[in-house]
Amino acid sequence: MSLAGAQDGPRTAGRAPQDTTREFVTPEGVDLRLRIGEAGERAAAFVIDVVILVVALIVVSIVSAGVLLASQLRGVEMAAIVWLLIAFFLRSFYFMAFEMHPRAATPGKRIMGLRVIARGGGRLTADAVFARNALRELEVFLPLSFLVSQGDGINAWVILLGLIWSGIFLFFPLFNRDRLRVGDLVAGTMVVKAPRRKLPPDLADERPTVGVLSFTQAQVDAYGVKELHVLEEVLRRADKPTLRAVAERIRAKIGWQGEPVEDAEFLAAYYAALRGRLETRMLFGHRRRDKFDKA
Repeated sequence: MSLAGAQDGPRTAGRAPQDTTREFVTPEGVDLRLRIGEAGERAAAFVIDVVILVVALIVVSIVSAGVLLASQLRGVEMAAIVWLLIAFFLRSFYFMAFEMHPRAATPGKRIMGLRVIARGGGRLTADAVFARNALRELEVFLPLSFLVSQGDGINAWVILLGLIWSGIFLFFPLFNRDRLRVGDLVAGTMVVKAPRRKLPPDLADERPTVGVLSFTQAQVDAYGVKELHVLEEVLRRADKPTLRAVAERIRAKIGWQGEPVEDAEFLAAYYAALRGRLETRMLFGHRRRDKFDKA
């Protein structure tokens, strides 16, 4: 193949795939560089969640029908009201309940390897989760209600215009770089890829010499499980500028006045102390999710 042909090849091969990796800087100054969730992955996750909701509603319907038959169809109106209330709470709080969990993902997102994060790098708050899910009514369920509506004359035009207006929100993720829903834009959140990985060897086994430094209980209690995971990622990457930046932040936060040691050695010792403290607390039923958790 000639040089000219080699140069022409990439031009005819089509557009280069879009880079889906984004910088995600934690409050500790660590750039995790996460990959955003593709539109297809998010749609598949949503379909899985809808299927789960439908199955739950079917189960509720069967139980309600059984109760009515057992009571010889007495209280039909009350049973219908209860069914509507259960359907409303399932649709409204299913997504919120799962995304407020530390995994920040519904069953559908977990299956597709996705999770919700705060775009600013901080913790994912309940307010943000509520905002992104409250707008789902406008983005998804309102268009669906227009699709199943029927009408003619003026009503048909109202339905058509409403469907077009709602469709703008529905397809909004396809027209922005980070695949953000309107709910994500308002709440300051985004959905990223969180692939399953095999657990690497324990750092305590890899660094048998750490632990020579001692920390007070107050110093170790400055952080939680989330920061432990971030610290482990920093130690495994072993990037010197990052090690230095994180070590300086931790020293400043805990008021470290001990002997001067290398950043990697200091972080490894603090990692071992923090992990030991968190494991001890868990034995007594106390799980501290992050540094903001007062538990």
